[in-house]
Amino acid sequence: MSTPPVVAPVLDVVVPVHNEQHTVAACVRRLHEHLVQTFPYPFRITVADNASTDATVEVASGLVAELPGVAVARLDQKGRGRALKAVWLASDAPILAYMDVDLSTDLDALWPLVAPLMSGHSDLAIGSRLARGSRVVRGSRREVVSRCYNLLLRGALGARFTDAQCGFKAIRADVAAELLPLVEDTTWFFDTELLVLAERSGLRIHEVPVDWFDDPDSRVDVVGTAMDDLRGVRRLRRALASGQLPLDDIARRIGRGTAGRRTWQQLQRFAVVGVVSTVVHLGLFAALRSGGTAAQSANLVALLVATVANTALNRRWTFGVQGRGAFRHQAQGLALFGVTWLLTAGGLGLLHLLVTSPPTVLQTTVVAAATALSTAVRFVAMRTWMFRAEPQSSWRVNVPEESSNTTMPVQSKPSTEPWHTVTSP
Repeated sequence: MSTPPVVAPVLDVVVPVHNEQHTVAACVRRLHEHLVQTFPYPFRITVADNASTDATVEVASGLVAELPGVAVARLDQKGRGRALKAVWLASDAPILAYMDVDLSTDLDALWPLVAPLMSGHSDLAIGSRLARGSRVVRGSRREVVSRCYNLLLRGALGARFTDAQCGFKAIRADVAAELLPLVEDTTWFFDTELLVLAERSGLRIHEVPVDWFDDPDSRVDVVGTAMDDLRGVRRLRRALASGQLPLDDIARRIGRGTAGRRTWQQLQRFAVVGVVSTVVHLGLFAALRSGGTAAQSANLVALLVATVANTALNRRWTFGVQGRGAFRHQAQGLALFGVTWLLTAGGLGLLHLLVTSPPTVLQTTVVAAATALSTAVRFVAMRTWMFRAEPQSSWRVNVPEESSNTTMPVQSKPSTEPWHTVTSP
């Protein structure tokens, strides 16, 4: 009898657990039934055990033998973030998700969560209890803490997503491979850090309003978790301010490139570089004129020096371009220099036609006005020509034309991680 072909899952749903021997079986069975009924492609449910000291692993291992498409990953150290990072990085599924074991979120939101990732529309997806259209039942204490925390993220980190800590998220595997090595937190701040890094990389975060019912048996230490989150916010803010995180490189590799970055940030940085290069230009022009250099010659030399500096600064800081291509970009910058030169030289020529022996101050003012006119042309040219990201092919999940979840064989992936996996036959 021939062995059926191994089919890799399209979706890997991770359920992190710690000492959940009484709840894990009901959770996995309910989730498995929902996926069989509603998800038309191969899937896997991975129970990620965080160093449980009760019978959680034994119960979960029994589910592996009972239900096709279920796996268990055993970690020796506690930490939800640590478990998600380890299992996600080792998974062979193109779409990765996780949900809390209490299943507080209505499972009907699972398909709207993963569909934008499968189509390639979005890079991450989160369930939101604070978005319009969500329905939430929970105590006032947790409601206040949640809203205050998300307001803090907006003020301290500039976050634009509405709910960082809802235990219902999904991510594309290629995005996870880029971002997860940068995520330092191994506990509850993991979600926030991942989302902020994704947002700063210009990636698309899709939000799904969810129906959410608070688990009265929740053992989360709200105060302790909040303090850990505050320390995480401070650490992440320092890391982002240092500029050492390669977020622009991630955006280009994934395919968002400059189009994924905020135009407003680029305009701000371009303006700062423009002020610096204009000061260099005008200062050098005035110095050369005072030394007796002819106006056109002084303008040519000053503009050339300022253009080289402007291109280098915009390349590295405004548009985040590193590595090869510096000489090519400088050559393109010199082409833009020709446009600026024509404007400034034309302005000076017109001034000399209108005013006999104009003073240096007036000549400097004319040069400044002509330079300002060329600024818009320079920004558009840099953004759409010089530092334009290379076009990328669109990304979407390739799925089998026909699949049957109830008989789906599961492929386990070899790994050197300090945990072991048990999969269903």
